[in-house]
Amino acid sequence: MKPCDVAPDFELPDQHGVSRRLSAMLRDGPVALFFYPVASSGGCTKEMCSVRDSSADFEAVGAQRVGISRDSVAAQLRFAEANGFDFPLLSDADGAVCAAYGVARSVAAAPVKRHTVVVGSDGRVADVVKSEFRFGRHAAKALDVLR
Repeated sequence: MKPCDVAPDFELPDQHGVSRRLSAMLRDGPVALFFYPVASSGGCTKEMCSVRDSSADFEAVGAQRVGISRDSVAAQLRFAEANGFDFPLLSDADGAVCAAYGVARSVAAAPVKRHTVVVGSDGRVADVVKSEFRFGRHAAKALDVLR
């Protein structure tokens, strides 16, 4: 994915099993899609806690936060509850959405690249943040793009 690409629409269950469709979320404003390798791993916890802690900043720019990994709905729920996440964590169990966004990989220990795709309300990619080890960078860079 790169800026100006049309973001592939998708529908995935969140940590409560509720289906979420990207096109429906975009009706309420831009969406930052935080793709992460594995729920509850150390790096992913740091990254997603940074996203949680930036709640007011995302709200101020009218943007929604959404986490996506290949973890099951049950694993996403445990991750969300353990860390007090106030945003949806989507389960892409079969990896189809990760593949469509170019973040899938064949490494079993980390099946998803740590990328953040900022999607404007027009359905186009505004920017992509790529950083495997600078966990706090994702929320800050997404906010820079959204401002």
